[in-house]
Amino acid sequence: MMKAKHFLWRSEGKVGVITLNRPDRKNPLTFDSYAELRDFFRALDREPSIRTVVITGEGGNFCSGGDVHEIIGPLTKMTMPELLQFTRMTGDVVKAMRHCPQPVIAAIDGVCAGAGAILAMASDMRYASPTAKAAFLFARVGLAGCDMGACTMLPRIIGQGRASELLYTGRSLAAEEGLAWGFYNKVVDPVLPAAMELAQSLASGPTAAHAMTKKMLHQEWNVGVDEAIEMEAQAQAILMQNRDFRRAYEAFVAKKKPEFQGD
Repeated sequence: MMKAKHFLWRSEGKVGVITLNRPDRKNPLTFDSYAELRDFFRALDREPSIRTVVITGEGGNFCSGGDVHEIIGPLTKMTMPELLQFTRMTGDVVKAMRHCPQPVIAAIDGVCAGAGAILAMASDMRYASPTAKAAFLFARVGLAGCDMGACTMLPRIIGQGRASELLYTGRSLAAEEGLAWGFYNKVVDPVLPAAMELAQSLASGPTAAHAMTKKMLHQEWNVGVDEAIEMEAQAQAILMQNRDFRRAYEAFVAKKKPEFQGD
């Protein structure tokens, strides 16, 4: 079973839960926790027993971003090759989240800032508590908003104009505004049980089909409509050979609810 050193990991049935757990500092990321998150999401490709992932934070906050003392301070002393190694490594976290086959749900309480907001953005869905405040803070520390894929992913979630405002100003996006803008799928209190309920529901669904939906949502960013329709035709034809498709048909004929097995 997978083990973590720099955050908490547990599984509840088919749902894996990542909990960022440095609550005294609002769960900041370090060089080590970035690298472990990257490796962890990559390894999920080899964990068929885990069908959905929830990422959350301990102590009433989600994540305050890169640790000021453990990351930002050292970065000011690095050479260009070292800096590029770091920025590519953090970007690899987002790539790993988008490429793992499991849907990822962020359950967001309180502070969700900087790289924490990126982790939320890179998730497939976002549930927020009424206290959640997301902020893409990079401009506040003298950096561009183009961090870890933000300039391509955030506009696709909330629109170009809204994304531009958040990335230029670094201001906080409150829960209800985030819901209205489409950044959050739902605002609910308490947030983690609601996110777990959604995760368990997805985990009991057609796993291979969900993985294909995630893959297509990601890959179709790069193609035109005609190419996308052909890609989806091929993807759906593959899934029509799966047992879950037959199970759904047989359950419908028998007037029962299908019990998907993921194959």
